[in-house]
Amino acid sequence: MSDLTVKTNKTIHAPIEKVFDAWLDPKILSLFMMPMPGMPESDVENDAREGGDFTIVMHAGDAQLPHTGTYLEINRPDKLVFSWASHCSVDNSIVTLNFTKIDDNKTNIALSHVKFIDEQTRADHEGGWGNILDKLNNVLS
Repeated sequence: MSDLTVKTNKTIHAPIEKVFDAWLDPKILSLFMMPMPGMPESDVENDAREGGDFTIVMHAGDAQLPHTGTYLEINRPDKLVFSWASHCSVDNSIVTLNFTKIDDNKTNIALSHVKFIDEQTRADHEGGWGNILDKLNNVLS
């Protein structure tokens, strides 16, 4: 069960460096790290370096949903890898983002997130990451 994976791709209408940097800038990250439409901005703190940690607190109604992790690989502007821990993750859950320049104002993100408690949690994250990437496109384009 723990090897369940989400894989998704999204074209973002912004230059590759801007798209990559958005994932490390806490002010911008707070604007798109929302897995459901209509959620308020998340609270973000991060130490954007390999080995640095981050905390993202998402707000769903009255609930605060903390997500934490460590940056495992930062290869600007091509690849970002970080661990992911939340109330519905398992140990060694990893998110990998691969960025590909399509043209000067379009970037493809290939997102992979591995290890979930069960199929329902995997499916929920698939929808959540899709919404996050849609919101990122809206914020940057």
